Order: sequence, then C-alpha cells, then structure tokens
Amino acid sequence: MNKLFDGKKANMKKKVAFLTGVTMAAGLFAAFASTSAFAADNDNMLLGNPSGATTSTSNSNNYLMTKTQYALSYNNSKHEANWVSWHVGASDLGSTARQDDFRADTTLPSGWYQVGASEYSGSGFDRGHMCPSADRTSSVANNSATFLMTNMIPQSPNNNEITWANLENYGRTLVNAGNELYIIAGGYGQGGTGSNGYATTVGNGVVVPAYTWKIMVVLPNGTNDLSRISTVTRVIAVMMPNNQTVNSQPWGYYRTTVDSIEAKTGYDFLSAVPTTIQSAIESKVDTGPTS
Repeated sequence: MNKLFDGKKANMKKKVAFLTGVTMAAGLFAAFASTSAFAADNDNMLLGNPSGATTSTSNSNNYLMTKTQYALSYNNSKHEANWVSWHVGASDLGSTARQDDFRADTTLPSGWYQVGASEYSGSGFDRGHMCPSADRTSSVANNSATFLMTNMIPQSPNNNEITWANLENYGRTLVNAGNELYIIAGGYGQGGTGSNGYATTVGNGVVVPAYTWKIMVVLPNGTNDLSRISTVTRVIAVMMPNNQTVNSQPWGYYRTTVDSIEAKTGYDFLSAVPTTIQSAIESKVDTGPTS
C-alpha cells in the first residue's frame, strides 16, 4: 500500500516538475517574442525600443503606444512623444490625400491629459509630425492616424516646413529609388524659437524642444531585414535646432552620429542590431547624397 502511494506521489512530482518546466519555457518564449529579435520585417519597432518603454500606466513618462502606422514612447509630463518609430516602404506610399484631421488621441490612458487639435494655436509653432503624413498615403485610415496629437511636437515653422520637410522628402526619394527605411524621430531639450519668439511650452504645458532629431536606416528592398544590416549600411542621423534660422543651412549640414544623439537623449538606438555592427554604424557621420 505504501509502495503504491509512494509511486503515485513520485509520478505526481514528475508531472508537476514537467508542467512547471513547460510554464517557465512558455514565459521565457513570451518574453523573447516581445523583443525585436522576434519582430517581423517592416515592424515599426524592429530595430528596438530606445527607452525601454512599457505599457504600464505607472510608467507615465515612458509609456509605450503601438499603432498600425507607428509606435511611440509617450511622456505624460511633457504631453508629447519622447520618440516615434516607424517603417516606410513602397507599399506605404500611395495616392491618398492629406486628411488634415488633427485631433486628440483618445487611446491615452484614462485620466491623462489629451492635447487637443487647437493646443498650439497662436503659439508661433507648427504641429510638427514625427511620422509624416506623406509617409502614410496608402489609405485614408493610415494617413489619418498621423494627425493624432501624440504624433506631434511643437516645431518652428522654418524647421517643420523647410529643413525638416526636405529631409522627409529625401527619405521618400530613397524609397522610390528601391529602398525601405526604418526611422526614429523626436525632440531634445526644452526651449525653441518660433514665429512669435522664444518659448519653453505651448498650450497647457506641451514642451517645446530645443532640437529635433531623426535617425534613418536605409536598406535596399528585401526580406530578413535585421540580418541585412551590416557595417556598411547607410544610417542618416540629424540633430537640428528648433528655431527660425535653421533653414540657413540644408538638412545635410546637421548630420551627426547616432552615438551623439544617444549621449544627449540617454536612449539606446538600434539595440536589436548586433553590437559589433552597432558600434560601426552608430559612430559614423553620413556623407551620402542629400537630394
């Protein structure tokens, strides 16, 4: 009787151990699957999560929001994104007209302040897209999503409409030439100069950045994108002042290194790329064509 009981108890322990192992393995797989290593080609965060943003509402100044059109880290204290990340390829560019339907992002957590469409009115700063409207012209829904105010930061008109816009246009030129791009953009510092002069905030405390930055990883069209990034992959990084004299120089003048932007922002860009390759491509200033 005791031997039979002991045998059943031993078998039960084996089953518990097996199930525990399966549960742990599943948990580990889920954790790994949420990283860029398991992200699909064209995923907006394929190259990494620069600030380690999470979907916990307690992480209110580094809150991860993922949309079909882009992903972002939202800062509830600044009322704007820390960064916005997206992929753009030929299939993203179509003939859809600009929707111009600026609006609050109602998907923000309950109780958080929602920046409205008129928040920047009279401030002398533009509602500056991070993921551009013109990068999402394949459908009305995709274009409309770029007009959510969580995708905006206050940009000086000459930054947004001239120098920054020229860089955006160049990116689409690269796509039309047979490339795909992985892009991350945001603002840095506080205090910029718009058409009405210097300001540190607009509206109800929306922070005006001192600089705008962007990182563009350029790949020929293809598959298995992460594995195709090498030490000679073109990476364009810029940091430009958010003022009204920025257009005195072409966008190429403001090229810098990814390392430099990391040092200023504290973010870790391209973290899904092998470190040896990161070291090479993040330390170089792009010298390629600008038009």
